[in-house]
Amino acid sequence: MSTVSTVSVAAKRLLLGRPFRSDKLGHTLLPKRIALPVFASDAMSSVAYAPQEIFLVLSVAGLSAYAYTPWIGLAVAIVMAVVVASYRQNVHAYPSGGGDYEVATVNLGPKAGLTVGSALLVDYVLTVAVSISSAAENIGSAIPFVEQHRVLFCVAAIVLLTSVNLRGIRESGTAFAIPTYAFIGGMVVMLIWGFVQIFALGDSVRSETADFTVKAENSHLVGIAFVFLIARAFSSGCAALTGVEAISNGVPAFQKPKSRNAATTLLLLGGIAIVLLMGIIVLARRIGAKYVENPSADLVGAPDGYQQKSLVAQLAHAVFADFTPGFYFVTTVTALILVLAANTAFNGFPVLGSVLAQDRYLPRQLHTRGDRLAFSNGILFLAVAAIAFVVAFGAQVTALIQLYIVGVFVSFTLSQIGMVRHWTRHLRSESDPQARGRMQRSRVINSIGLLMTGTVLIIVLITKFLAGAWIAIVAMVAIFGLMQLIHRHYASVQHELDTTDEDVVLPSRTHSVVLVSKIHLPTKRALAYARATRPDTLEAITVNVDDRDTRRLVAEWEASDLTVPLKVIASPYREVTRPVIDYVRRIRRDSPRDVITVFIPEYVVGHWWEQILHNQSALRLKGRLLFEPNVMVTSVPWQLSSSDRRKDNDRDYNAPGDMRRGVVDIPPAAMSADDRTP
Repeated sequence: MSTVSTVSVAAKRLLLGRPFRSDKLGHTLLPKRIALPVFASDAMSSVAYAPQEIFLVLSVAGLSAYAYTPWIGLAVAIVMAVVVASYRQNVHAYPSGGGDYEVATVNLGPKAGLTVGSALLVDYVLTVAVSISSAAENIGSAIPFVEQHRVLFCVAAIVLLTSVNLRGIRESGTAFAIPTYAFIGGMVVMLIWGFVQIFALGDSVRSETADFTVKAENSHLVGIAFVFLIARAFSSGCAALTGVEAISNGVPAFQKPKSRNAATTLLLLGGIAIVLLMGIIVLARRIGAKYVENPSADLVGAPDGYQQKSLVAQLAHAVFADFTPGFYFVTTVTALILVLAANTAFNGFPVLGSVLAQDRYLPRQLHTRGDRLAFSNGILFLAVAAIAFVVAFGAQVTALIQLYIVGVFVSFTLSQIGMVRHWTRHLRSESDPQARGRMQRSRVINSIGLLMTGTVLIIVLITKFLAGAWIAIVAMVAIFGLMQLIHRHYASVQHELDTTDEDVVLPSRTHSVVLVSKIHLPTKRALAYARATRPDTLEAITVNVDDRDTRRLVAEWEASDLTVPLKVIASPYREVTRPVIDYVRRIRRDSPRDVITVFIPEYVVGHWWEQILHNQSALRLKGRLLFEPNVMVTSVPWQLSSSDRRKDNDRDYNAPGDMRRGVVDIPPAAMSADDRTP
């Protein structure tokens, strides 16, 4: 094995770990305690930036508009409760992991399913971009260096998340459980202690921005303009709902009973997120916290060079004013949960991509599991797309969030329409009174969910379209069209391969051609192998690119004991590929029913740099011959001495993908104790 190959394999194993056998897939399934941080971290962590965005939007109208924050938060909480209740019906009805895509496809047709699929793919990418950018903002509140290098931090965090997820879903879930639960615990303690100080102890808890005044851009908004502002604040706050759909896509990753465990996890997600969302909004109002887009211009009374902290950081700083470790703990775990929130997308996107690939709407490589039984190609694609968005928008949460949640509410709405049709269809054939009662109750829940999500979608489109949501919509349309083109290609290939109109008949004769450059052992092996196939016609050809070398070859050929005729093909422009192609085509024209086999001697080398020095002409020629009908190309390998070390190292070497396909077994000596256990 070459040095480069050895180093690459060693690096891969260091980053990803040992490959898992295919029959170990069941060991990667998640219990509820691990599934909660894996799939619900996005929805729980969004409370770190959703309330902040509500305050940011309302700051346009001045401090008086902050009075509406609790009511906007309550509206968001009601929508979240309805969506959680609706999706509990989804996971029971469709536990296969297709989620909204499957619901829409089955009940509304393939185009509706593709619409949902394209919307979710875009939304997963934006989930990573927004979560990581918000994490950088929170860490920057405590560490100015991170704020100054926000984009670099975000890119590094995405790369780290990618490597962790490539190690496998269970390992990533275990690694993320502690930070997620630390975040929940830290936020609950902060909220409880803050309210105890205010209501029980009567202490004056004040935010560092409490004494500042907000410079309103439009302090006299009335009528439709004010309603539009409230609606835009509500739509920004609805970012708290993102991540709910990930559980419906990830049901197959749960331990049995899958549907019940997924529904329970969904209920826990909704309860925790609602409590944290309302707690942050109410506490922020009580301590006078403010958050604006441009603190140097919009915060009147702020000192020169004032660096605005995130809303959560302001709360922690006020509540733990006499306990600095508490501030740093809350800031740290908030940043961690925001980084890990992207893990929801890293688990949902690859699964959805696999389902779409299985249905031939995405490249089939997205359906292939990697060595660690994760959908590696989907994980890598998500990482690259998220990094592109982070770099393009400078890791600014306010800019990215305008693109956000459009996709998720498109999928929410179409999914609820599909579920209403699902229950209506089943009610027509169900006669059991108890079963009908359950179905009717589920249909009512999904109908309310449809009303809520449809209303929010309209509000989001109206208030966010010109602010940047159009970019997400364009991306969805582009992905929708691309998936249709991919599906059309796969269908065309399948139709072409399955066509039975053309009878497959045996060729009348076989014509074998051996390429010759010199009389040496590789040439003799190729001639011997070609003769062993017993062709009707066997000949050797050489291309005349140098008269002196060609004359020497012809003389040696005539003096040897080789009985195969040698033909010399002229090449006025010293090409090799074109004269051979033209000669093969002439044979085909003269004998259209003949099958032509071209034998090409090739060197097998043991070092990557040797490959550059050999076989380039053969590679180009094979690439051209593959497009010629009724022409077979046969490589005849000749192993050079440098390949011996490769053979020795390859005794325990498996081809890429052998592990996941179950082609090879891991030697017992290489297994861990868990692997050897039946």
